[in-house]
This record gives sequence, C-alpha cells and structure tokens, in this order.
Amino acid sequence: MKGLVFGAGFIGKRVAEKFNYELSEINVLDNSLLERTLEDTKPDVVINAVGETGRPNIDWCETHGEETFASNVIAAANLGIACSRKGIYFVHFGTGSIYTGKEKNGGFAEEDEPNFYEQTYARTKIIAEKILKEFPCLQLRISMPLDDRPHKKNLIDKLRSYEKIVDVKNSITFVPDMLNTLESLIKKRKSGIYNVTNPGHISNVEIMNIYKEFVDPAHKFEIISDEELNKLVLKKKANGILNTTKLAREGILMPDIHDSVKTCLIHYKKYVNP
Repeated sequence: MKGLVFGAGFIGKRVAEKFNYELSEINVLDNSLLERTLEDTKPDVVINAVGETGRPNIDWCETHGEETFASNVIAAANLGIACSRKGIYFVHFGTGSIYTGKEKNGGFAEEDEPNFYEQTYARTKIIAEKILKEFPCLQLRISMPLDDRPHKKNLIDKLRSYEKIVDVKNSITFVPDMLNTLESLIKKRKSGIYNVTNPGHISNVEIMNIYKEFVDPAHKFEIISDEELNKLVLKKKANGILNTTKLAREGILMPDIHDSVKTCLIHYKKYVNP
C-alpha cells in the first residue's frame, strides 16, 4: 500500500517513518500543485499532518490569524476535497484541545459539540473538523502529544524548558501508541472521528515527577495554579478529558497514560543521558 504524508513536522515525520510513506513538503494551499502531486504519486492513503500550532507556542496563533487559518482550515479542506474526488483514503490529524472540562465521567465523546472557542488555534481546528465531516475521511483527535525521543513539539521537551508548571489533569497522546492505533484504523479503513488519547488522565506535574524519577532527579520546577498560568499567556489553555470508548469498541486498547509515560521516559532517558 502506497501512502503519502503532507506536513513534514513533528507528527508527519513520525507517521512517514512508521509506515514507510512518502513525505511531501509541497504547499497544499496551491490546488494545482496538489492535484499534480496526487496524480504523479497515486497514493492509496493520504495523511494530513499539516497544521499550525504556533512558534514558539500557541500564543503565536493569536497574532497570526491569517496564517493559522490557512494552515489549519484551508489546507485541510483542499486535501479533503482532492482526496474525495479521486477516491483516495484520507486521514486528518485534528486535536482534542477543542474541549475544556470533563463533561461527564468518561470525558468528552466524539459526538459531543466542542465547547472551547477562546483560542484562534482551537477555532480553526473546530472549523476544519466540521468541514471534513462532509467528506469520507478518518479524523484523529490527538492531545498534547508526548514522544519517547526529543523534539521541540514533544510535550516532555516543552515541560523540561518551563520553570513554572500548572497542576491540571488532561488527556494525553503517547505518539508510539497513537501510531499503532493509526495502523489498526487504516487496516480497518475506518472513517469518522476518533479520540486517540491514552485512557486515563494525568497532569503536567505528575509527568515531570515521573521525569525526575526516571531521567533527572535534580530537575526543578515551580507548581502554579491554572489562574496564575492564565495571567502569563494571551489566551487561556483548554484542559479537557476525552472519552476513548469508541476506540475500545473497535478492539483497540491503548495503554493507560500513566504506564505509557513511564515507558516513554525510560526510552527518552537514553537521548538526554547517553
């Protein structure tokens, strides 16, 4: 099976490596170029990992609305339309950061209406998700991706650089588990929206305490409240818990997030302490 990944960033490169798919760096806002690329490569699967999350952080999106909209909305729509026309199986990476709170015991399910519109980033991802519902594609909602190798977009690398960390629980996606889940969903040719986060929820403080246990006992950070954090950023952050029952009904059982964080940091240690 031939696959083509658009978006040569953190997630795109990991997907291309995992599945041995071709990685494209073309500008998907150029419809003519996109059409030619699909014609030339003739992929069976197209994966959209194009997206703007901000540089160096999500606050960037608040002052760069046009670029964020183009990357997160127009790029996704162009790919969804082009793949639908050509009958190509299309996978889009969305986000769970369109919810805040817990909603109910199991968290927000796939059919629950998004409730977090305060960030430009979140609004663009909500719009893209709604547009792509009109097309036959698979949408993965991931949240705060954590990986076992260093990258500037890896949650653990971000947390290591912060002097102040808030103690609020969230749903988290461990990237190796996500890649295995994606493989299962592609094999099943599933469509629709799936919450692809590890079961359970964990706070950044918990993650960094595990980091201190397995990687660097000398690491220091200050714990602050969510209210204090909101004073340091342009727009407050979504803190949402996602429901993973739909994946479980498919027979896809990602490990509990606490187990995956430990697995992550055991492997991550070799990169920072060779």
